[in-house]
Amino acid sequence: MTFVVDVDVQVPMRDGTALATNVWLPDGPGPFPTLLIRTPYGKDDAGTFGNPKLPDVFAFVQAGYAVVAQDVRGTGRSAGVFVPHANEGCDGADTLAWLSGQLWCDGRVGMWGGSYMGFAQWQAAVQNSSVLRAIAPVMTSADPYAAPWRSPGGALSQDAVLSWGTLSALRNLARSSADPDEAHELMSGLSEPRQLHDSLPLADRGAITRQLPWAGDVLAHPERDAFWQEISSIDRCADITVPALHVGGWYDVFIGETVRSYTMMRRHGGSSAARDGQRLLVGPWSHADGTDLGTFPDRSFGLRSSIKAADITGAHLRFFDRWVRGLTHVPDDRVRIFVMGVDEWRTEADWPLPATRYTDFFLGGDGRANTSAGDGVLTRNVGSTDAADTFRYDPRRPVPSVGGNVLAVASGAYPGPADQSVVEVRDDVLCFTTPVLEHPVEVIGHVTLVLHVSSSAPDTDFTGKLVDVHPDGRAILLCEGIQRARYRTSLTDPELLEPGTAYELTIDLSVTANVFLPGHRILLEVASSNFPRYDRNTNTGGTIATDTEYDLTVAVNRVHHGPAHPSRLVLPLIESPGNPS
Repeated sequence: MTFVVDVDVQVPMRDGTALATNVWLPDGPGPFPTLLIRTPYGKDDAGTFGNPKLPDVFAFVQAGYAVVAQDVRGTGRSAGVFVPHANEGCDGADTLAWLSGQLWCDGRVGMWGGSYMGFAQWQAAVQNSSVLRAIAPVMTSADPYAAPWRSPGGALSQDAVLSWGTLSALRNLARSSADPDEAHELMSGLSEPRQLHDSLPLADRGAITRQLPWAGDVLAHPERDAFWQEISSIDRCADITVPALHVGGWYDVFIGETVRSYTMMRRHGGSSAARDGQRLLVGPWSHADGTDLGTFPDRSFGLRSSIKAADITGAHLRFFDRWVRGLTHVPDDRVRIFVMGVDEWRTEADWPLPATRYTDFFLGGDGRANTSAGDGVLTRNVGSTDAADTFRYDPRRPVPSVGGNVLAVASGAYPGPADQSVVEVRDDVLCFTTPVLEHPVEVIGHVTLVLHVSSSAPDTDFTGKLVDVHPDGRAILLCEGIQRARYRTSLTDPELLEPGTAYELTIDLSVTANVFLPGHRILLEVASSNFPRYDRNTNTGGTIATDTEYDLTVAVNRVHHGPAHPSRLVLPLIESPGNPS
């Protein structure tokens, strides 16, 4: 394979700032369809840009595409200051306009890339450039509030904000003074997770906010106000007229929003091509490096689950050939997902799956559901008597995050399908479980938890986890979520609780695809913390980010169930001849 590379081309933005850009051109006269990636992580690491979940640049060039990689503003060798999300819309539009004027570009452009590179795509797509034909956002979000920085229930995604914020602060520091004391503080946070996460007030993050002031802005905007609305592309679906290939992982911090972007664009995209051209590919992966093989400490999904087996590069090429080049004969699956439990890939007609039947599993028991040894049950019929399970949530002693949808950057952290047995022995974790299953139960789609709760505090959190209990006793996490009580009706207008009064909360537990096999049990965990996946609610009803250690208050929290308070787990069951659920 022969090609031409032009390094550090200076592309001017509307305010005069020049962004450093590399260009790979195939051998031949051109012009060529062009694929653009905009990254804060360094444009010079060619191939997959250091991320095996991304396609191979050289395969794109070999297929006849020009490839353009750009350092976003304030990163790499681009001028300016890096302020996350602030300039990606305008700078993306200006870069697309620049491409349209290059003789080697045939006026048909696609964008690709993962994580922050996906933010850059969504924010460029709402600018409605005439040359942009398709995007391929990998493990990312069109709503940065919902993921990864906060959550659909309003809690701060503390692990994501502080871990990614530390890495970004280090990159900013390297471009400026490289103060050794600042560098030491930042590196210490990565090597000592308790130093990174435990200190209060949360708003006082030292070198992180000094080197990356944006992190302080995230902490200062707990509501989904104008700060977040201005950078949310999902709110502007009607302005996005291009197809998208959405790639995600069941244990990725973005997965709920990856899937929501697909469904929102299918319904509300700004053109028939956008609505028809949405594609979804999800595997059993997390965001962290080293999980592309589908193998985790407590659960392995087999060789067929790997990124390589999923053929990420091939999926991108087929998508771009169809929607950038316009080759209508290209085979193109709308939805391809890895189903855990049976550990196999499936091609589906759409998402949610057309055969989905949302089914209630009611919480029950005599009020002693504390720990996995308690009396909490999940049943298909609501119990005949009312009861309540009570636990003390102490923010000084939060339930630790074990696996799950975390970035896992700090030392000792790991993501994915971890065994939850270690937390299920705590008396501040309620466990509700089915009997041992006699038949497979297929759960694929959006999982919701409806709780009737009361608290001694004016504000507190309720968390949920869906768990697959294996015959050998492993309690493997599938998906999780949290609801901050003050945001139970609105993310923009918080409303405190009246202590002792029962309220209904709906908790988004995200999405999964799992077959619970015979001999397994379905288990639901309910608690009030999952730390540091999410920040700790201080239970004061005040500003959580500025509360200190002295403000922390213990909350006595109750989950009510029975005829008067039908708390329930809503599972997306899939009807099939082999699933008599």
